[in-house]
Amino acid sequence: MSSDSFGAGSSSGFQLSRRRFVTGLAVGGVAAGFGLARLPAWAGTAQSMYQAPVLSGTDFDLAIGTSPVNFTGRTRPAITVNGSLPAPILRWREGDTVTLRVANRLPDAHSSIHWHGILLPANMDGVPGLSFDGIAPGETYQYRFQLKQSGTYWYHSHSMFQEQAGLYGALVIDPAAPPPYRVDREHVVLLSDWTDLDPTALYRRMKKMPMHDNTYQRTVGDFARDVRRDGWSATLADRGMWGRMRMTPSDISDINAHTYTYLMNGNAPAGNWTGLFRSGEKVLLRFINGSAMTYFDVRIPGLKMTVVAADGLYIHPVTVDEFRIAVAETFDVLVEPSGQDAFTIFAQDMGRTGYARGTLAVRQGLEAPIPMRDPRPLLTMSDMGHDMGGGGHDMKGMEGGCGASMGHGGHGDAGGKAPVHAPSEAGNPLIDMQTAATSPKLDDPGIGLRDNGRKVLTYGDMKSLFDDPDGRDPGREVELHLTGHMEKFAWSFNGIPFAGAEPLRLNYGERMRIVLVNDTMMQHPIHLHGLWSDLEDEQGNFHLRKHTIDMPPGTRRTYRVRADALGRWAFHCHLLYHMEAGMMREVRVEE
Repeated sequence: MSSDSFGAGSSSGFQLSRRRFVTGLAVGGVAAGFGLARLPAWAGTAQSMYQAPVLSGTDFDLAIGTSPVNFTGRTRPAITVNGSLPAPILRWREGDTVTLRVANRLPDAHSSIHWHGILLPANMDGVPGLSFDGIAPGETYQYRFQLKQSGTYWYHSHSMFQEQAGLYGALVIDPAAPPPYRVDREHVVLLSDWTDLDPTALYRRMKKMPMHDNTYQRTVGDFARDVRRDGWSATLADRGMWGRMRMTPSDISDINAHTYTYLMNGNAPAGNWTGLFRSGEKVLLRFINGSAMTYFDVRIPGLKMTVVAADGLYIHPVTVDEFRIAVAETFDVLVEPSGQDAFTIFAQDMGRTGYARGTLAVRQGLEAPIPMRDPRPLLTMSDMGHDMGGGGHDMKGMEGGCGASMGHGGHGDAGGKAPVHAPSEAGNPLIDMQTAATSPKLDDPGIGLRDNGRKVLTYGDMKSLFDDPDGRDPGREVELHLTGHMEKFAWSFNGIPFAGAEPLRLNYGERMRIVLVNDTMMQHPIHLHGLWSDLEDEQGNFHLRKHTIDMPPGTRRTYRVRADALGRWAFHCHLLYHMEAGMMREVRVEE
């Protein structure tokens, strides 16, 4: 697909209003056919929202192709599965063996499907270039594997930017044994981000103009306000530090609602996806963040939410008002709606530029008030560890330490910890900052969520409902730093992009500790394929089993890995454009 097919550089003269782009069309989504814009088959009926089909059983035929979509008033091609965006919801059962024949009907591009968080043989994982060649145009690849787990997961392409263009869907694996809670009804709530641009063109723009969507620069008025609050010297010192780093505290996310329309189950906010309930029922909401680049802060005004599972696995129930869901994470949430006929599911982006929205209602067509977006947050030096033991972030070119940590010990500390930077970081033109002090920050709700009057979920709140399934102490550890250069839109581990990085080698059966240190001012959701990531608490004890570990700025988080799956596995930031820009490694589990 060319850039023009997505509207990059289009000269149509059609100007989208800001509101239309953010809230989308009430009947936008997958069109009924190809060619000119056409309303979906369900347009004009009482149920104008789009709902992905549900496919269940053990035998599936999936076809990857293109379909026209219209979320903003402009018809664009999307990459779809069986003509659906999102892709069909796949419903499996723990213990079954599933067979999926995936046909690539794209005319000129290889494709793939990765089953995110699913334990399976390496050649079934769906990452081209590792244990799989990808699916060539006109070919069909058969995936076949046994299900060793249950819970909420998702699937998506691992080929170029196809995930951004629409190739993602929900997975639900029903447990062999009853869950530790009762539920009367359930709904999948799949969050994602859509752009009318060709994703390849969007990536090129990020490389050339990484600050394109960061329009909220601080003004003279902001300077005067900060002087009144903090004094001249503190304000000048703060501005000077940000200036020397060539960064701005408003740079919360690389891409936001100036480019994206946020979707809930394939519906723009104006489309009002609706999940039904009867008053007094216990409703399970399976939240999935299937976006390419967007963190969402989710709440349902008027309802408490009890989180009962994270990344598909049961946790001790935690009742909250709000949670932040990183890209690729899943949370299962119980609610008991009563007292009113409709409740808004509100998912604002982390930078407060837009939102996805849907409704829980007793019947279709109802709405509840949509809350105002929270104030736009600003990063502080504290967010990046600046006030931990007098440390902070060093600008590129300052001494970066010596030697990568490759030994024993090094449990996560409750307080700040001075990291040891790898030699590959020193003088590296692809690194614009290094952290000088870090901590796990497991009890920190995160930027924009602190002290907002609501109970916000943290990693510290979540504790697996089971003990450490392995039980061994790690025999060794490796420390990896998440590194980047904002102006160059370059991302890597230890300053080495994927193309030049040696694989991380694990011995089959060993128990290993991975230490991640975020040297950047951005959050990064880190996903290790094929193996569980057992997050440790601040004392180094087993805390929470996940498939994706979120890494806010200035954090040092540790987790254990049992190398129980032979093969070549991907290990990467799940922000799609960060992965493409180099924040990825290969992990090899070898005998």
